[in-house]
Amino acid sequence: MNSYNEYANPKLSIYNSLTKKIEVFTPRNNKKVKMFTCGPSIYRKPHIGNYRTFIFEDILQRYLEYLGYDVIRLLNFTDIEDKAIDEAKSKGITVNELTKKIAEIFTEEIKVLNIKSPTYIVRSTETVQEAIKIISKLLEKGYAYYYKDDIYFEPTKFPGFGRLYGLDMSKWPKKKMRFKRDNYSNNVWNFGDFILWHSCKDEKYPCWDASIGRGWPAWNVQDPGIIIHSLGYQVDICCGGIDNRTMHHDYNIAIMESYSGVEFCPYWMHGHHLFVNGKKMSKRKGNILYVEDLINKGYTISEIRFFLIYGHYSERMNFTFNKFEKSSKKINEFRKMSNFIINKNSVKESSIKVAELIDDLSRSFEINMGNNLDLKNAFDSIFLIIDQLYKLKKEGNISDKDSETISNKLHKIDEVLKVIFTYDS
Repeated sequence: MNSYNEYANPKLSIYNSLTKKIEVFTPRNNKKVKMFTCGPSIYRKPHIGNYRTFIFEDILQRYLEYLGYDVIRLLNFTDIEDKAIDEAKSKGITVNELTKKIAEIFTEEIKVLNIKSPTYIVRSTETVQEAIKIISKLLEKGYAYYYKDDIYFEPTKFPGFGRLYGLDMSKWPKKKMRFKRDNYSNNVWNFGDFILWHSCKDEKYPCWDASIGRGWPAWNVQDPGIIIHSLGYQVDICCGGIDNRTMHHDYNIAIMESYSGVEFCPYWMHGHHLFVNGKKMSKRKGNILYVEDLINKGYTISEIRFFLIYGHYSERMNFTFNKFEKSSKKINEFRKMSNFIINKNSVKESSIKVAELIDDLSRSFEINMGNNLDLKNAFDSIFLIIDQLYKLKKEGNISDKDSETISNKLHKIDEVLKVIFTYDS
């Protein structure tokens, strides 16, 4: 076993999607971390697969704070895009009416799931002027151009375009191709110029008057506008779902760095999908699960949150009710043993074994969490320790003082996990 001193100053190593390597996370500004997390497109109610990504980002923030970092986290609301416009039209309401309702649902559900509220939550429509400034500058610098009153970004003008995904630019077509819609297949690259500004040809669409023409900013320029508005030109870490790794985040990099001339973000992390019974959730398949569906079946918030974190964020997870029952049993057993251990019962002296187990509790958690947020192994390691402490407690071999020490360590760990001592509403 490694000595405690080796882990006296725990670090976080992460898989960086940009470099395709495991790297020790080191922010630009000592203990201050600027973090951008890709928020929801608020045209439709989020399902538990969406929340898996948001909880992974929550765990990341909480563990950085556990390590002593001061985290400034920005989350965006995409409240103007093709899907929102189409959805609002189908319901016969305005885009604002639609997105306002979904934003309220999201804000309430992140509280329910014990997801820490970000430092900033900014809607795309709040930073349209920043997006206009960006597009104007890109036109001036030659990265962007007009076509039929719309404005497009030309990726071949940006050196290293597609490096996040690992795009082979030798396959880029010689014939000019343009992609106008905000939404695209998440599995196939659109080899062509992407839109920055939609000219307003239909006044049913939300539109803004601007020096570049009347219209609205496309999805890929909305995030840069929001980021510059709240965090400036540079952040330390960007996160999102695996879908964003195809095109969207490379578009963000190209826009930000073409505009500012400085490196935008050195670390990128992406959470993987949650499937249901082996299939991707979709309205068409009728297999979408919402938080309220599980609550209505009698499951607790701790059980829901634990299931969503009990697996590596970078790997696909499959939801079945059988697996959910097993994970619920595991966290409930852990909570039962923990509560028994930390209760005082007038024992004055512990056995020799207890001190070693107490030291191992934090160390095991930190070693595994430091290894690319390996939360499953982190939890399993402390489960085994708690199981041993539980047996020693039943035998009367844990002092009240040590019970208090264990309690303090578990509460600190639970500031990251939020499943042990969190009371379910």
